[in-house]
Amino acid sequence: MGARGSVGRFVLSGLLERGVPVRVSARQPRPGQLAPGLDVVQADLTDRASLGPAFEGMGQLFLHANHEGVDGVIETARSAGVSRIVLMSSGSVIHPSSAGNAITEEHREVENAFAGSGLEVVPIRPLVLATNALAWAGPIKAARSVALYQPDALTAPVHERDVAAVAVAALTGNDSATVSELLTGPERITQRHQVRAIAAAIGEDVTVAELPRDQASARFARFMPPAEAEAVLQFLDDAAAGSSPATDTVRRVLGRPATAFDVWAVEHADEF
Repeated sequence: MGARGSVGRFVLSGLLERGVPVRVSARQPRPGQLAPGLDVVQADLTDRASLGPAFEGMGQLFLHANHEGVDGVIETARSAGVSRIVLMSSGSVIHPSSAGNAITEEHREVENAFAGSGLEVVPIRPLVLATNALAWAGPIKAARSVALYQPDALTAPVHERDVAAVAVAALTGNDSATVSELLTGPERITQRHQVRAIAAAIGEDVTVAELPRDQASARFARFMPPAEAEAVLQFLDDAAAGSSPATDTVRRVLGRPATAFDVWAVEHADEF
C-alpha cells in the first residue's frame, strides 16, 4: 500500500530486487507512475470497499498506520487470509517522553487495534524521518533562508531508504523483534546542522532564523490541524530537552550503519 510514497517506493524496489512477487496499490493509479508489468490496483486504506480486491490472494501487506478505517483494514485482511502485516508506525509509540502527544497517540491507537486483531503485525518505528526537512524546500528555494522553531534541537533523522530496508527485512523473513525497535539515523544532529548539510549539497549559503513558539504554532497550523501542530512543537521541545536518541537498530537489522543526513541532503539536493 502506498507504493509511490517516500518509503513505499523503496520497499517496492527492495522486494523486486529480491524477486518477490508484488501487488502495489495507489489511490489514483495513472499510466507511467509505476514500472510496466506490475500488478497495480486502486485502493485506499479509508475505503473498505477498495481493500478486498487489493488484499485478495496476498500473504503479506506493507501499509502505513492510519487510524481512519483501521477496523475495515483488519476485517478485510482477516477475510483475505493475510498472514502478516508490516505496519509503518512511529517510534514515538515506544519513546517514553512522547507519551500523550497527539500524533503519538494516533499511532498508538492503530498499533493497539492491530495488536488485538489476531493478525501477525510487525511495526516499523522510525522516530524522526529525514524527509521532514523537505518542509523547508520552499523557503530555501525562494530566499536561501529558513525560519525554524528550536533550531538547536538534537534529533537523529533516518533516511527513508533505511526505513524501507528494515521493512523489507521484515517482509522477507527477518523474525527478529529488533525490526520493531526505535529506528533512527546514525547520530544526533541539530536542525542547523541539517540546513548546513543542505546548503553544502546545493552549493549555496542558507541562513537560519529562530522562530518563536507562537509564530511556529501559527505556521504549522496552516498545514495541519491545530492539535497536530501542537504535537510537532512538543516533539521539538522534547528534542531540545535532549530526549531524542540515536539508536543502532539499522545496523543490527541490516548489518551496516544507518545513512548519514549529509548523504540524504546530497540525494535530495534538486528539491532545494
